[in-house]
Order: sequence, then C-alpha cells, then structure tokens
Amino acid sequence: MRKMEAADWPSLSDQELLERRISTLGLRLEGTTLQPLIRQLYDELSARGLVFHSPCHVGDEWFVPIGISAIFIPFFLVHDRLRALERTMMLEVEGGTPEWFMKLMRHEAGHAYMYAYRLTRKKKWQELFGQTSREETPDTYRPRPFSRGYVMHLEDWYAQSHPDEDFAETFAVWLTPDLDWRKRYARWRALQKLEYVDELMRSLAGKPPIHMPEYRVADYDCLNVKLKTYYARKRKLYEDTYPDFYDADLRQLFAAPAGIKASVYLQRRRRRLLNAVCQWTNEKKFRVNELLARLTRRCDQLGLRVLNDDPQQDFRVSAFITTLVMNYLFTGRFKRTK
Repeated sequence: MRKMEAADWPSLSDQELLERRISTLGLRLEGTTLQPLIRQLYDELSARGLVFHSPCHVGDEWFVPIGISAIFIPFFLVHDRLRALERTMMLEVEGGTPEWFMKLMRHEAGHAYMYAYRLTRKKKWQELFGQTSREETPDTYRPRPFSRGYVMHLEDWYAQSHPDEDFAETFAVWLTPDLDWRKRYARWRALQKLEYVDELMRSLAGKPPIHMPEYRVADYDCLNVKLKTYYARKRKLYEDTYPDFYDADLRQLFAAPAGIKASVYLQRRRRRLLNAVCQWTNEKKFRVNELLARLTRRCDQLGLRVLNDDPQQDFRVSAFITTLVMNYLFTGRFKRTK
C-alpha cells in the first residue's frame, strides 16, 4: 500500500492529498533540485576551511533539533506538487527560491555548528550572545527594529528572539558569499559579534566536531501526520491578533453615500492590495490575507460603500492597511515560527 501511495499522490486533488500522511509520500532529498543547493552550503563551509557538513533530512519545517547537529528541511520543498499545495494553503512557500533557501540553510547551519562544537559553553560566546538558558525558545518576542546590536538576515528581526538565534543569524551573515560584512555593519554593535564568529570559525578550521550524538530521523521529522492536520496547526500558528477597532478608520476610508459595496471592492482588489502591503511591510502573506478578510467582513457588516471611479482609492486603502500592519510590527509581539 505504501509503494502505491508514494507513486500516485502527485496526481491527487488538493482535498484528496490533504487526507494523506506525509510519512507515506516517500519523500527524499536525493535526486531533487534541493541537492545542488545543499552541496552549495557544503562548498561555502569548505571554502572557509570548515570540515563539518551537517547531515540534512526531510522534516515538517526548517529546524535543527536541540543538541543534534542535523538540518531538517520542510517536506513541501521536495516536490513541485507539495510546493503548489503549500502556496494554496499558506499563500507563499518559505525557502521556495534558491536565494531564500540558501539564507535559511546558512541560518540552520549556524545552529548545527553551535551544537557540534558546544559553542554555547564558551565564556565569550555567552558574553556576546547571552545565556541560552535565559529564556528557552520563547513563543513570542518583542523586537526593536532600529537596534544595531543585531544583524539583519531573516525577516522579523529574528536575531533578537533568542541568544541561539542571534548566533545563527550572525553565523549566516558571516558565511554569505560576496557579502562584505565589515562594511555592511561598520559602526554597528553587531560587528563585534561578527568579528568573534570570524575568529571562532578560524579556530575551528580543519577540526572535526566534538559532539555528534546518534539519533533516529523518525524521532524528529514529525511527518507521521495527515497533511490536513499539518495545515490546520500551521494556519493556527500563523494567525495573529491584529486589533479589531478599525470601525472609525473604515467609516472614514469608505465614506461614499452610494457606489459599490466596500466589501466587493476589497474582494476585487485583494491580490493587488496583498502584494503591495507585503512588499512594503515584509509581513507573511497569510497574515495579511487574514487581515484583509477581516476588514472585508467588517465593511460588509457596516454597509460601507466606495465610489467606483475614484483613482486615489487604491492608494488610500493600501496606505491604511500598510500602516495597520506596521503599527502592529513595531508595537506587537512576533510569534516564533521557525
């Protein structure tokens, strides 16, 4: 039965595919378009004289298990059919381009090196990045967008979420080819961290890892679950509590006494507004789409209307939603999703 499932699932409809367990799909990294990118990471490490190349496995998300020097890559990147399903369910595919994939791989490699060489035990590591026991993998964090104490690699000021993430982000910036990090981070406090990583990695050149415990991939990959359950959990995780007190702004924004329904207007322009807001804010498409849906429902409940021939309306609506999102980003709390 498993062999048949592994063979026939790419031709299934979304609804049929969602009923399948991920573990029955026969997913492997070997022979996929990801393999050359994994090799690229190894080449980047070798170019720095680093001999440890983290093993890579298929998992439910991007992660390195605590204490295990292995990188797990999301299953949906392994096959085009699963990428399509991910885009349908989440509106975007994390790591879906070679550039994005490599940024994430360099970040995860930082975690792998941290465990493989027990770097968190070093006094200077703790002085620069903090005590990892201070707050173990918090569910949320409040970033300071203008801080120069952290590098900017992944979105959401992720280096600020935890000392481990601060190191992984700093390592990723240091490893990025053709990036002059000394120039990019000149006069930043984060430069001290980068210089330490440079010094530390030079000391590890040619040295094998000192901590490589055995592990079973099945104990960590979290793939023994149906796709519908996976996406129900993931969508719940990505839901954000944007405030519900928009009524005054919506009444001002859609103040026409006659015209088309504002809810219809928002539905027609959803994709255009979604792309514009995400471009300016770098927010997740799924979150912005949920916010747009909430605004659309509220406009319908309030009976608001808009003039169909107002050329400035798109700009005003886009600016309003962008402001709403940015206010949240600067004053709210981010959920850790990596």
